[in-house]
Amino acid sequence: MNRPGSHTDWCGRDHRCGLGEHRSPEIVVDIPGRARAVLVRVRTAAGREHAEVRVRVALAPGDLAARRQLVGLLGDLRQAVTRAAITARPRPRR
Repeated sequence: MNRPGSHTDWCGRDHRCGLGEHRSPEIVVDIPGRARAVLVRVRTAAGREHAEVRVRVALAPGDLAARRQLVGLLGDLRQAVTRAAITARPRPRR
């Protein structure tokens, strides 16, 4: 583990680091005209690490279809966030 305040192996080591945070370069998944996701790994000044994710998805032109897409997207995001949170949870000592 790196010293507090020092750059990590994955850190971008540039303008992305500021206010005590360390930020990785963006990892981009792009499906042209359809969707784009951007993931950045972040370590806060307190040493806590996070994944920051932005998602942009093209919605159907009709309101009902767009709402169905949003419901599906929210369900999928809930499942992904829950799965990641459970994986990160510390296991009890035996």
